[in-house]
Amino acid sequence: MRNAFALEVTSRAACDERVVMLSGDIGNRLFDQVKGLCPERFHNCGVAEANMIGVAAGLAMSGLRPVAYTITPFITTRCLEQIKLDICAHNLPVVLVGVGAGLSYAALGSTHHSLEDVGILRLMPNLIVCAPADAVEARLALRAALAQDFPVYLRLGKKGEPLMHPAAPDFALGRGIVLRTGRDACLVGNGTVTACCLAAADLLAVRGVSATVVDMHTVKPLDAPLLAECFATHPLLVTVEEHWLAGGFGSAVAEWKTDTNTGGARLKRLGVADTFLHRTGGQGNARRLVGLDPEGIAATVLAELGRA
Repeated sequence: MRNAFALEVTSRAACDERVVMLSGDIGNRLFDQVKGLCPERFHNCGVAEANMIGVAAGLAMSGLRPVAYTITPFITTRCLEQIKLDICAHNLPVVLVGVGAGLSYAALGSTHHSLEDVGILRLMPNLIVCAPADAVEARLALRAALAQDFPVYLRLGKKGEPLMHPAAPDFALGRGIVLRTGRDACLVGNGTVTACCLAAADLLAVRGVSATVVDMHTVKPLDAPLLAECFATHPLLVTVEEHWLAGGFGSAVAEWKTDTNTGGARLKRLGVADTFLHRTGGQGNARRLVGLDPEGIAATVLAELGRA
């Protein structure tokens, strides 16, 4: 996913002289192409992420389109005050990019886990929050973000994520994508864990359960018409996110359901429980430990349907 992002930012910089790439001292070789194309529009801001956000705000106020990129917890929780006051309060067209979101850096421990970023950033007025499901969406999301006149946060994985789309889908911020249709349950994934939803749907099919799978890449704004349709046409809707349950994507859906008085499907939220994950290992192992692997998702659906 990060390689696809680097290719797309190079492409955008080639056709738009306003695009400026800011890095928080990571991905230096990753951005060799954009540095070669326009060295004056690539800046390594060092391990000074809060300052990088201030620089991005200043560039945006000068009419440029900055893209600020570093590891997710270091561009979100570390910089929350600057994001709130420098960018969102002024409604500036800055693209914030967190790489290695969720448990992508599971082996590096809690300092590199990012399980709160959606929760804190969806509270910020003016800020769009988007978590692409694969490399194809990462490129499309960056393209869409740079076309906006307001701030956008892109929550990326790291590398090796399976492709959800054999070809580029009809992508728009705030509009989900139906990947598979079914009748017994609807799995609504956010971000790279959407791939686990598809694999879970395969496991459920073996048990005679037909599942719809929706790629809801944008948390803010939610795709209200698609959600309403999913709630109306299934007995069970399960949100799946690689984020703490409190405040994240599932919470956004629950709030929307309450505020709109939407009936229909029963809502079940899947995410990480209210605890730190102290056991180390790869992302796949971490997902298994918290029940976000395909087997864990399928088991939850079967239990909710009374077919365990």
